[in-house]
Amino acid sequence: MDRDRLLAAAPLLAAGIWGGMYVVSKWGFRSIPPLTLAFLRVALGAGVLYVAVRATTPARSFDRGEWRRFAALAVWLTAALSTQFVGTDLTNASQGSLLTVLTPVFMLALGVTALGEPLTRRKSVGTALATVGTLVVLSGQYDVTALAGGNPSGAALLLLSSLCFAAFSVFAKPLIRRYSALETATYATVLSVPLFGALVPVEFYLDPAAFDSISPSLPVVGAVLYLGLLSTAAAWYCWYKGMEYADASAVGVFFFAQPVVGILLGAVVLSEPVGLELLGGGAVLAVGVFLVNAD
Repeated sequence: MDRDRLLAAAPLLAAGIWGGMYVVSKWGFRSIPPLTLAFLRVALGAGVLYVAVRATTPARSFDRGEWRRFAALAVWLTAALSTQFVGTDLTNASQGSLLTVLTPVFMLALGVTALGEPLTRRKSVGTALATVGTLVVLSGQYDVTALAGGNPSGAALLLLSSLCFAAFSVFAKPLIRRYSALETATYATVLSVPLFGALVPVEFYLDPAAFDSISPSLPVVGAVLYLGLLSTAAAWYCWYKGMEYADASAVGVFFFAQPVVGILLGAVVLSEPVGLELLGGGAVLAVGVFLVNAD
């Protein structure tokens, strides 16, 4: 595998890190209210990214239009994470899987319509296979009949989150190509911190009792560190890094690997059972990812 193809696979590492969030959640980070957790995650990740960009890249002066584009990414990011965290809190696990399945599909659609990326037959077939494979994997882990039984508002928020994260990914590509993955991830994340911060007092006003359960225990601190250092700083950099070398649709298909990693880690760390659906669905998923990235 040459250097460009290797770096184009960096989003696979990001998907693996995000898959690990399933295990981290079992260790107690849900004791923090969702929007407050999102703020802590992004603030920590932004600090790490800013230190990295100042240490490794030359100082730049962005014009007003470029700052507006970074700010737009920050808005997409804030909308994506806030709707994801609140939506997940309102729904069951089956509906939560909507986020995994729909984000790459939205990325494919936005890549074609907004960036003019080619929609080839192989890319379409590969994305379809990856979608089917992911659904098979999820069917072995969750009760698919529960999809219709959850909170409709939560499902709508997860649907919106999928679209917003796809936009956060796709609309970053021009800035990534002009500057770098690290700089784009850094400034978009830094600008999102005050937006997330503004949501914390709103959450406290709406549900003050939720803050009574917060305690600086080792699992909670470890979960916040995982979310900030790995799921935010490292994963968003790797996710954007793929955009330097591949189309948005080729990057998006790696998102399908997230539930596979989560289930595997659950089996290894938490001794949770693994069914044949993981093997069969994972194989179909792998074929789909290969087709998209071999196009």
